[in-house]
Amino acid sequence: MDHSVVDMDAEDGAPPGAARIIGPDQHPIVPEMLDRDALFILKKLAAAGHSGYLVGGGVRDLYLGKTPKDFDISTDARPGQLRKLFPNSNTIGRRFRLVQVFFRGGKTIEVSTLRSLCEHDLDGPEEVLPPNNTFGTVSEDARRRDLTINSLFYEIETGTIIDYVGGVEDLDRGIVRIAGDPARRVNRDPVRMLRAIRHAARNGFTIEEETWKAICANSDKLALCPPSRLRDEFLKDLYCGHALPWFKLAERSGLFPVLFPLYRKSFANEGERPAIVQQLASLFSVIDEANRLATVGQGHRQPDYFFFALIFTPWVERRWQLYSQFRKGAALYQLARQIRDELDGGIGVDLNLRRSLRQETVTLLVNLALFIHNKSQGGWPKWLKRKSYFKKSKLFYDVYVAATEGAPLGDELVQADLFPVADMVPVAPVAPTTTTPAPPPPPAKPAFSSRRGGVFGFKK
Repeated sequence: MDHSVVDMDAEDGAPPGAARIIGPDQHPIVPEMLDRDALFILKKLAAAGHSGYLVGGGVRDLYLGKTPKDFDISTDARPGQLRKLFPNSNTIGRRFRLVQVFFRGGKTIEVSTLRSLCEHDLDGPEEVLPPNNTFGTVSEDARRRDLTINSLFYEIETGTIIDYVGGVEDLDRGIVRIAGDPARRVNRDPVRMLRAIRHAARNGFTIEEETWKAICANSDKLALCPPSRLRDEFLKDLYCGHALPWFKLAERSGLFPVLFPLYRKSFANEGERPAIVQQLASLFSVIDEANRLATVGQGHRQPDYFFFALIFTPWVERRWQLYSQFRKGAALYQLARQIRDELDGGIGVDLNLRRSLRQETVTLLVNLALFIHNKSQGGWPKWLKRKSYFKKSKLFYDVYVAATEGAPLGDELVQADLFPVADMVPVAPVAPTTTTPAPPPPPAKPAFSSRRGGVFGFKK
C-alpha cells in the first residue's frame, strides 16, 4: 500500500466557481445502488419541489465500489420544512440544525440543508458571520467540506455527479486533498488532519503535497481540539480494519504523539523511536487481524478498553518494566495504582476516557504481567485458572503474544461470552426487517421558530 505524497498542478481541478457534471455513462453509480430509505427521502423531496442530493462519503464509497456506512443527504429545504415533510423526524445540532429521519429497525438518515462557505473563504472568526450565511448553495456546500473526495453530490433524477472541487479526478487518481487552502482549513479545524490520513489509510490513497505539508506543520494543533472529539475520531480508525496504515501515517506526520502524549518522549528520542514505532506497528497489525476475524466470523469485536490496553503495553513496559521484572502481592498492587493514577491524569484527560475504560485497561495491563511471569511448560497454575478474570486476561495475553512473537490468533477472539454484552462492539448494525416496528416518534418539537424571521425555514 503506497502512502507517498504526490503533487498536483492547480489547473488539474475544476476552475473556481465552475462545476464539472459527470453524466451517468461516465461513472459507476446508479440509483439501484442507493439505500431504499435514502431513495425514499430523495424522491419525496423532489415531489415536494425541493432539490436533494446524496452527498459526502456515500458518493465516495459508491464510486469506489464499496458499500457506504451512511447515506447522508443535502437539500435546499430548510429544517422546518423537512420536519413537516417527514413527521417521524427530529432536529439535532446547535450551530447548524440537522434533521434525523427515522425508519424501521432504529435506522436513521441525516438530512442537512445546504450550507454556506462559512469559514472556508473568510479570514475572521466564524462567530461574526451574519445569519444569512448559514444556508448556501451546492457550490458553497461543496467547498466548505473537508476533503475533495467527500465533496461530491449525486442527483438521482439525472444520474449525474456534481463536482466543484475536483473530487472525481482525485478519486480516479487515488489522492486525498483538503478542499481549499489546506493550511487555513487545518488551522480552523485540526480534526481535518485526522480525516485526511483516515481516508488515505482506508483506501490506499496518497496525500496531496500541500495537504501533507499542512498536516506535518500543524500536527501540534490537534491538542487544541476537545478531548471527546479526538477520542471519537480515533475509535473510528481503531475499528476500521486499517489501523496499521493509519498508524504509519499518524507517526510520519507527527499526529500520533500529539494524540497519545504518553509516547511523546519516546518519539522525541531518536535512539528509542525506531523500536517503539515497530512495537506499536505490530500491535496495530494485530488489532486489524482481530477486527478481520470478527468480521469473517460474524462475531463481536473486542471492547475499546481491550485495544487501548494493547496500545499502552509498550509505554507500561518502558515506564515501569512491568513485563520484564517479576512482582507480586503488594508490590504489584502499588504499581497498579501508579498506572491508574497516570492514566487518570494523562491520557484519560487527553482523550476524555470514561472511568470504567481506565479501570478495565489497568486490570488487563496488570494481569498481563501475571500471565507472562506464570507461564510454564506445564500450563497455567491452578490458582490463576480459578480467577474470574482468567478467560478475558488469557485472551489479552494471546493477542499480546501474537503481536510480540508473531503467534497466530485463534477463534476465541470472536467469543462473545468473554465480555459483558454492553462492552462488545458489533461488527455491523442489525439489518432492518419488515417485522421490526418503527420507533416511536421523538417528543414533539416546533417546526417554527419563535424568533422574528425564523431560523428553521418558516417565519412565525
